[in-house]
Amino acid sequence: MVALPDPTAVKIYTVNGAASGSSSSLPDWLTRKRAAKGKGKRAVVREQIEGTIELIQHLEFPEASNKVKTTRDGHHVIATGTYKPQIRVWDLDQLSLKFERHTDAENVDFVMLSDDWTKSIHLQNDRSVELHTQGGFHYRTRIPRFGRALAYHYPSCDALFAASGPEIFRLNLDQGRFLNPLLLQGDGSDDIAGVNTIDINPAHQLFALGVDGNGTVEFWDPRSRSRVGILRLPRERLLPMGAAAAPALPGTDDGARGPALSVTAISSRMDGLSYAIGTSSGHTLLYDIRSARPLAVKDQGYGLPVRNVAWIEGGSRMAGDGLVLSADRKVIKIWDRHSPETNFASITPAQDINDVHHIPGSGLLLLANEGIQMTTFFIPQLGPAPKWCSFLENLTEEMEDQTTRTAYKDYKFIERSELNTLGLDHLIGTPALKPYMHGYFLSLQLYDAARVIANPYVYAEHRERVVREKMDQLAETRIRARKDTGVKVNKALAEKIRKEEERAKKREERRKARKAARANGEDGDAMDVDEHGDEEGKSEKPSLLNDPRFKAIFENEEFQIDEGSREYALLNPSAVAQWQNQRESGGKGHTKTAVEDEEEESDKQSSDGISDSEESEGESSDSSKDSDAAGELWRDDIRARMAARNSSRARPHSQPQRRTPKVNLVPLRTEAGAQGRSGRVSDKNATFGQRRSVLGDPKGKSKERSDVRHTGDGGMEVTFVPSNRRHDDDDNLYGEGIGSNGGKKQKDKGKRKGVESFGAGLERGVEEMEVEMSESERRGRTQRRKGMRSGSKNTFRKR
Repeated sequence: MVALPDPTAVKIYTVNGAASGSSSSLPDWLTRKRAAKGKGKRAVVREQIEGTIELIQHLEFPEASNKVKTTRDGHHVIATGTYKPQIRVWDLDQLSLKFERHTDAENVDFVMLSDDWTKSIHLQNDRSVELHTQGGFHYRTRIPRFGRALAYHYPSCDALFAASGPEIFRLNLDQGRFLNPLLLQGDGSDDIAGVNTIDINPAHQLFALGVDGNGTVEFWDPRSRSRVGILRLPRERLLPMGAAAAPALPGTDDGARGPALSVTAISSRMDGLSYAIGTSSGHTLLYDIRSARPLAVKDQGYGLPVRNVAWIEGGSRMAGDGLVLSADRKVIKIWDRHSPETNFASITPAQDINDVHHIPGSGLLLLANEGIQMTTFFIPQLGPAPKWCSFLENLTEEMEDQTTRTAYKDYKFIERSELNTLGLDHLIGTPALKPYMHGYFLSLQLYDAARVIANPYVYAEHRERVVREKMDQLAETRIRARKDTGVKVNKALAEKIRKEEERAKKREERRKARKAARANGEDGDAMDVDEHGDEEGKSEKPSLLNDPRFKAIFENEEFQIDEGSREYALLNPSAVAQWQNQRESGGKGHTKTAVEDEEEESDKQSSDGISDSEESEGESSDSSKDSDAAGELWRDDIRARMAARNSSRARPHSQPQRRTPKVNLVPLRTEAGAQGRSGRVSDKNATFGQRRSVLGDPKGKSKERSDVRHTGDGGMEVTFVPSNRRHDDDDNLYGEGIGSNGGKKQKDKGKRKGVESFGAGLERGVEEMEVEMSESERRGRTQRRKGMRSGSKNTFRKR
């Protein structure tokens, strides 16, 4: 039994016949099994579909089946088929074949005359009509034209035969003779090529005749034997666009009327007003007998003539009454008459459909098709199972309770690359490999054997890994596990996550403490809040470390982060940059990453044996410590610093270390030997006055100059005359005439390269100076300034 997946979640089960492509979610090679019956050369191979059941035994024909129906009492199924042409009857109470009869010609249509199987009338394809009774063949007669459809009018005992012509032949079984035929006029006697189907309304016995060629349905009254109405189908709506302009075939039609539209199936509802009409264009139209406009139009989608239409009355569990069944050669569609655009169920059998019969009041469908086995579908949402197969309800419920099918447990799906690795690519195209999607299904035994051959040590490696895992588990039970015992791989990632969690926890505690302090203004309340916050924080929040879904990241070696991969470089560009710098500098050492620095720092702190409280106290008392966390204003804990200062004052033996400011002060006197041979001051820390005194007196004595005048407000004026000559680097700092009494002028050493002098001290051009710059001057400052106060460390420190 195979369930059919459907978008509307309607379960369809194949209870007879081979599972079609649309009704099986498993490949054919997986569900089909071949069994040989007999021995030697006469062994017969028979295919069996796994997961299906045979509801009715031997529900089949040697070649194909044409028509299938059930008796009105619901105890027998009658079907006709070929080859040889025959009639078969199955007993539903026994779920087996009752008997079969052979005929001389193939059956076109038949009707059961009694409530059981004993009396029936059959229309053959050689224009003959046969009557069968319980004993067998009873009587045979012929009609003038080849018959197309058959119907029986119970009140008058008239058998109606539709043929390839405008006549409807009538055979009265009570009198045993033919009556005058019903002649269809239409628009003219030449317009009717034949009648394809006959329907007799069960409510008022009105005849509905589906005409071939002109797209009309004629309604006849059996009492007056005359036409009482005609229904013309909307040709423009049913035929494709541009079909009316199609050229006519030579010798058949002049093309004025366009392509033919025929009525191929008619079914009337029990209310006597509704009709379902199937056309040769693949459409099903619903009509009310009081209106000429269709209530709904359903397209089968294949453009094939509709073979069967039926109203499904009673027994519906899901969509209520009013469902319509329409079937062509390819598909069966069940839909609601109020919403024909959506399907209640859609079935696509494996073989072409010849006839469909719905057992009234149930969810069982019988199909006559072009295959050997006749097909039976069961739809629980459409209706209950019939009384003779009520066990179907339990079977479907058991299938609903079962989990996913484990039919693939004996097969292994592998891709083409793995197939080449195992050395089995030479099996492509053989029955050993089953192509499926982008790979192949392979027998599990063959896969295991090939894997052992490709890697003989695979079992030893697996055994060693299992033993190592068990030993690790035993070691964890014997030795008290540390906090990070479970972290076997990706320790840097685990440490980073743990530090982030600790920082977040500390920030939350400080935030609660500040909030409580602002609200109460007392330290005791803040401490109480901190303690309360600690109690609340005992329940750890989910993270990568304690989430069992990500447990394998820190335990399984297969999840080890490869720091040399390209993906890691894209996610961590700073670490890659450090490695590149190390490589460019010569690679003499290993540059530590940020995570390694943090690990080393944490190891140093843990090895000192200092508690968190002592560390925080030391940070507040040490003014030279320059960390970002202690220097930010919003993290500065004033109470902690006050408590640390009080504690340091209470301990006189512990003298605080004073910070020596690194400030370059100007000396009061110049250094000895600061004056060079040329009289220039070599001490760069000398003041302007010191420079002036030294330049004025080579021996260091201050002497008043004539070109220097003192003003009344304590100022000083200096006059000098600029020179147009180039002075040497050993000239005094203030130019010519600034020495004692003007000083001695130096000898001109020539013109400078690239500089043109003219006038009184005027020059033009740029001097080309060849100065070698150091690496630090060329690349700029790369380190932090020493002895400076940082703006980000804007905190008051104790001196």
